[in-house]
Order: sequence, then C-alpha cells, then structure tokens
Amino acid sequence: MYNSGGMERVLANKANYLSHAKGVDGKSNKVIIITTDQKNRKPFFYLFEDVRCIDLGINYEDDAQLPLPFRLFATKKKKAIHRMRLRDVLLKEKADIVISMFDYDFDILCDVEDGSSKILEYHFSREAKMIEARSWLKRTIQSMRLKSWLKIIRKYDKFVVLTERDKRSWGDLPNIMVIPNYLPTFPDKLAPLNNKIVLSVGRLSYQKNFHLLIRAWSKVHIKCPDWRLVIRGNGDDKDSIIQLIDKLSLSESVSLLPSTSQIASEYLNASFLAMSSRYEGFPMVMLEAMAHGLPIVTVDYPCGASDVITNGLNGIVVGSSDSLGLANAIITLINDNANLRKMSVSARHKAEEYTESRVMGIWQNLFREISSKS
Repeated sequence: MYNSGGMERVLANKANYLSHAKGVDGKSNKVIIITTDQKNRKPFFYLFEDVRCIDLGINYEDDAQLPLPFRLFATKKKKAIHRMRLRDVLLKEKADIVISMFDYDFDILCDVEDGSSKILEYHFSREAKMIEARSWLKRTIQSMRLKSWLKIIRKYDKFVVLTERDKRSWGDLPNIMVIPNYLPTFPDKLAPLNNKIVLSVGRLSYQKNFHLLIRAWSKVHIKCPDWRLVIRGNGDDKDSIIQLIDKLSLSESVSLLPSTSQIASEYLNASFLAMSSRYEGFPMVMLEAMAHGLPIVTVDYPCGASDVITNGLNGIVVGSSDSLGLANAIITLINDNANLRKMSVSARHKAEEYTESRVMGIWQNLFREISSKS
C-alpha cells in the first residue's frame, strides 16, 4: 500500500467505501487490508481510520535483485511462511469474505480452510503477461504458467476481471465476471481546455512505454512548438526517459514531474490526456481525466481503452506501438479546438457510467450472492 499505483488507489477507494457501508447482515462492515511488504511505511493513499491494516512481514521484495535460482528458492521459503501467517490471521479474524488481488497470496488463499468465501480479482490483463515476456523462452514459460493458473482460479468462488476483452481472453471459466474500476468521487470542476498542455500520468516503467510517447512528442513539437507535454510519475525508467528527452532536444517542451496524490489540479490544467501503454488493466487515470472533461488520445493497448473510448467521440485510438499515429492524433486534436470541446463533453458523459454507487453496488450484490451459498 506504499506504492502510488492504480491498483493501490483502487484498493484504498474500495476499502474506504466498504468500511462505511452495511454488510449483507445489515451491520457495519469490518475491513482489513493484509499486506506482505509494508515495512511500517504509510499507505500512499488515504485510508479511513476504521480500515485496519495488518502486515505479515514476508518482505518478498528484499529478494528482487537475487539471481533467478536464488530468488526462486527464497520465494519458496517465504511462501511457506506466508501460508502459515495468513492462515493464522484469517482464523483469528473470522472473515466472511476474503479477496485476493492476484499477488503472492493468490495460490495460497484458495486453500486456506477458514470458512470464508474467496474472491480473486485481476487488475491487469491476461494478454499483458505475454507482452511482458520479451523472449521466446519467457513466452513459453509464461504460457505454461497461465495454464497452471487456470486450475487455481477455478478454486475461487468468483474470479473478477476489469474488462469484457479480458474476460473473453480467459475462455469459458464458470466463475468469471466483469466489475470495472470506478471513480470514488466525481469532480465538480471541468478542465477549461485553455492551456496548451498535454498530460500523461503513470509509473515510469516498461508497461507505460513513455519512450513511445516522447518519440511521438518530438514530431508534435515540430508542428506545435508552443504546446507542452507534462508527465507525472515515478519509476525505474526515469533516467532513460530523461536521456531520451535530452537526446531529442525536448527539455523545454517536456516536463517530467514526480507522482502526486493531488492529481486533480493537473487534470484541470491540461487540455487532454495521452496514453502510450503496452498494456493496462483498467487505468484509473483514464477515468479521472474523462471525469474532468479531458478527451483521451491513446494507443490501443490491452485492456481498457476499447471498453471506454469510442474513437472520434470521446477520444482518439491509434494502433499499439504506433508512434507516428499517436503524434498525428495529438496534432489533430491540438488543431481542432471545436472537436476537442465536443469530445470533452462526451468524455465526461462516459465517465458518469463508472460512479462509485453503481460499481460498488455490483460488488455488494456479489457479496450477497456468495454469502447466500456459503
């Protein structure tokens, strides 16, 4: 929970909502977040006081830099400890429903016999795992791993994914359903679209593919030199991104700023949002930007864009990894203020489909369904 990522944000929002909602028995919910690597760090996103946090102290990330054979051995040992500590906590807390976020616990939780109903939710996409595998050997291993996951997924009472596209990619799983992310609050203010700023937000990582966006921006800068690209995020790719910005002589045109929990002001300052991701689950920044009236210019990553963006209506979608197409789409929107403002209205309307009450209503119906079967 110390990270500033979209999954952490979604979990914080959901935990806060459920802590103030009534359970299936009509009583107030008791919400607990169980972590493995918190190390006394404060959660990045605000949690209500009645959301309890328990860290198991497994610390998988301590072994991240070990050579692969040693890392696998260390992870196996820690998994055994994780299994025991998680079981002890669940037996003590007597939870009715336990949800795995598809992290280190996903192949552990399903076998813990504590009397609770078990839900597994996946915040990425099945296709993403194959995209991450960058060699033939890794793709072969990942394909085998995905097949083994199916056996584990079937053990859960329900498997929740974020998009219809991702649901289709998992095949005919009998326990699968779609529940998208949602906006915990809906902003009153809309971006005036008066500033010559294109915004992009996300972790500086292979997944977000900011190198593609910056290469596209080098073409935009030639045609629209008075516009700026603002990137908000932290991550391991920061140095290589700065090097690319310098190499393309874009330091006056591109601002690389750290992530912030006060992102609303950035949306209000921008005229639209650009995305260049290789893959996503269901990006919160896309919904948040649209709620502020920002159209989206994006590559067609799996998954999320095709579920939300209607090309030409509330944004522009170009082919994945299409730097030139992305540049042309940005230039097109910059040069068509009337269409930009039409898309802004449509973006806002689309975002209204992802309100807290609607999406959390789906979650609460699911809780009632599986509780009635237990």
